[in-house]
Amino acid sequence: MKDILKEIVESKRQEVEQHRQVCSMEYLADEVRKVMAIPLPHYSMSEALRKSATGIIAEFKRKSPSKGWIHESASPEVVIPAYLQAGATALSILTDGPYFGGNLKYIKQVRQEVSIPILRKDFIIDEYQLLEAKLVGADAVLLIAACLSLEDCINLINKAHEIELEVLLEVHNPEELAYIKGLPEMVGVNNRNLGSFVTDVQNSFRMADALRESVKGLDYHPVLVSESGISNPQTIRDLRDIGYRGFLIGETFMKTPHPAETLKHFIQEL
Repeated sequence: MKDILKEIVESKRQEVEQHRQVCSMEYLADEVRKVMAIPLPHYSMSEALRKSATGIIAEFKRKSPSKGWIHESASPEVVIPAYLQAGATALSILTDGPYFGGNLKYIKQVRQEVSIPILRKDFIIDEYQLLEAKLVGADAVLLIAACLSLEDCINLINKAHEIELEVLLEVHNPEELAYIKGLPEMVGVNNRNLGSFVTDVQNSFRMADALRESVKGLDYHPVLVSESGISNPQTIRDLRDIGYRGFLIGETFMKTPHPAETLKHFIQEL
């Protein structure tokens, strides 16, 4: 079976290297220092999820490797502010181009239009990408355990925190819970296998006990997030009962003509 994740990560390494040739790491770091010296609004994704009655992270996703185009004509400047008006707690914006039809500029285009947290969702393997995320106005970044060694993941979590980015650490199985020692603000269980892209929402239920056990006795309580495959409000109610507070939903909304309207009706059913 084709391993899509391995293919994407290799492509991402090449992409990051190409970006470095155009704009150096040193230049980006200097620009980030300038941005951090300006008192700009900051939106904590973890706190927003803790306080929210719904916890929905509405995702802007135009394409996927397994399904092709989901909503090719969707405009971030139309859909994303509408998500806010419809009641989203936070936003996830795909910034990978080749596989997901995303772009880093989408975050910059909408940052001034939305007053809720924005997650840069991508396959982040290098500190360079953290600096990019900070410069376009992201509040949080996704780090995928399956893409990274434990050492690299902890290093990236620390680097993200240094530039005031929160981290959503994505895990798929109990073995990856060792990555929690990096102390991300949020831990997400992806219900989609990133090798085969097969989705099973029961993965979040199976992982719940292991997640609780992994932080037992620690003065550390990450926000738990369920990602992918959620299409029924009852699933959210059931997941909240076992401790989840964030629910990342993309295709359920994006496959419809008006994603924000679909979100609005979804929330009304919760």
